[in-house]
Amino acid sequence: MTPKERLLAALQLREPDDIVPHWELEFQLTEEVFGLPYVGGAALAEASPAERDRMLGTNVEALLAAARRYDYSCLRPYGCGGDLVLRQVELLRREIGDEYMVCGTVSSVFGIPSGQKMADFCYAFADDPAGMHEAARARIADSIEWGMRQVDAGCDIILEPTDYCFNTGPLLSPPMFAEFVTPYLTDLVQALMDYGAYVMVHTDGDIMPILDDLASTGAHALHSLDPMAGVDIAEVKRRVGDRMCLMGNVHCAMMQTGTPEDIANSARYALRHGMPGGGYIYSTSNVAFKGMPVASYDLMLDVRDQYGRYPIDESLWAVEPTFETKPRPGKAA
Repeated sequence: MTPKERLLAALQLREPDDIVPHWELEFQLTEEVFGLPYVGGAALAEASPAERDRMLGTNVEALLAAARRYDYSCLRPYGCGGDLVLRQVELLRREIGDEYMVCGTVSSVFGIPSGQKMADFCYAFADDPAGMHEAARARIADSIEWGMRQVDAGCDIILEPTDYCFNTGPLLSPPMFAEFVTPYLTDLVQALMDYGAYVMVHTDGDIMPILDDLASTGAHALHSLDPMAGVDIAEVKRRVGDRMCLMGNVHCAMMQTGTPEDIANSARYALRHGMPGGGYIYSTSNVAFKGMPVASYDLMLDVRDQYGRYPIDESLWAVEPTFETKPRPGKAA
């Protein structure tokens, strides 16, 4: 199988032919590793059309460099919105053809607001529940339309990255989540699936009280399975692994400050409990963020090379990991 075919197998809850598929929603280390700055935000939005296309071209080069070095199955433009996303997808498709999947992004409803808006946000559910439902319907309609535009532009996967939970649990109680989020998230997922996209839901924090609601939407995949919030991939796999592909769970804090043993242990745990039966994509528990030591990320991939293969060899789990990072294509000197 190609990397893309392995990702498709995981999304379809099947085992790939060999190594577990790998992908990060964002790889923010392109400048450190490849000397290629990934440009987004105001710098991109305020550039002239010619300069903007040059920046987007560099972004495509950076995404592709990360995919080839780290054996990604999918590329996701980030750091920009609106027509700039569509343009970057167009440039990606022109460069990669059908070599990788491409992921777009839409919004759902009622994620955690900023602190300045928190009080008004919470009061609104009690003071104007009908208005909150109306707002949810309107937002989901807009998100469906935007997702369809991205599919038309060349996206295979649509990510819905709304954070619903703190490390201590969801912002909305499970009954409130079931009333104000689940039906609308389900509508979004089903509409985009009917349009031909694979749909992935991302949320950090302690998702366990709303896990069954997230699975009930019919989404193909769930990320990030946050170990910093006590989310155990083994328990998530047991509860919903027959309904959703799981992605993530390598501990991001360990990737930042942990020892090689810490990183290897977290990575092995994710593989051991995510891989059985297929339906698993190997990744960090969030993104490969700016400031993460490149050596830590290389080690995480070395653990995948050593333990992340099908058919699963149970005897491997008795073997201690090695910490000799092997050269990778495009590796910085």
